[in-house]
Amino acid sequence: MPVIDLETNLPASKFPEDFLKRLCSTLAAALGKPEDRMNLVVKTDLPMMIAGSCSPCVLMSVSAIGVTDTAEKNKEHSAKIFQFLKGEFGLSDDRVLILFYPLEPWQIGKKGTVMSFL
Repeated sequence: MPVIDLETNLPASKFPEDFLKRLCSTLAAALGKPEDRMNLVVKTDLPMMIAGSCSPCVLMSVSAIGVTDTAEKNKEHSAKIFQFLKGEFGLSDDRVLILFYPLEPWQIGKKGTVMSFL
């Protein structure tokens, strides 16, 4: 059950109608998770600075069970996600930052309980 939070200073007008669907498909494939388990939030038009610059940028947090727990896995995920975001928005490598957070099933509440009891 990956939870993805994308924050950007790009305006909402830069995001086509099908962006969430394509982002979902890309992330599901990169993480090896089914699309119907993905949870995404996109926040646009934010005041942001990365590496001392307010130029267009993206900060993405990727939290998931079992797929963000090693450097080797995250290196692979990062390459796939960067390719998508750079292609989508024409950003350079230094304008995209991805944070990976490993989760345990007991850290996610769903249906009035936690994932480890579902």
